[in-house]
Amino acid sequence: MKKSLLLLFLVVILATLPLITQQGTEFGGADGEAEEAITKIHPEYKPWFNSIWEPPGAETESLLFALQAAIGAGFIGYFIGVMRQRNNQTKQELAEKSKHVTH
Repeated sequence: MKKSLLLLFLVVILATLPLITQQGTEFGGADGEAEEAITKIHPEYKPWFNSIWEPPGAETESLLFALQAAIGAGFIGYFIGVMRQRNNQTKQELAEKSKHVTH
């Protein structure tokens, strides 16, 4: 329990430390960097299509990105849990079969 709380505390510190020390900066995404690089390389480039919906602000975009990451992490955690449980059940079934064979 103490180890889990310590790890949780470290994660919170690692997540908040950059936000505190780097005040007044904008944390841009890879999309903006890619668009800037393409414009430098090929100024006449026109995108193939436009977005269907543009979020009203950077905060909304960040929220949607965080929500997407949380859903993905939840799915991965669930999948790992299911696979681990199946593995444990398989081991248990094999152990039970070996008990019946030896008796």
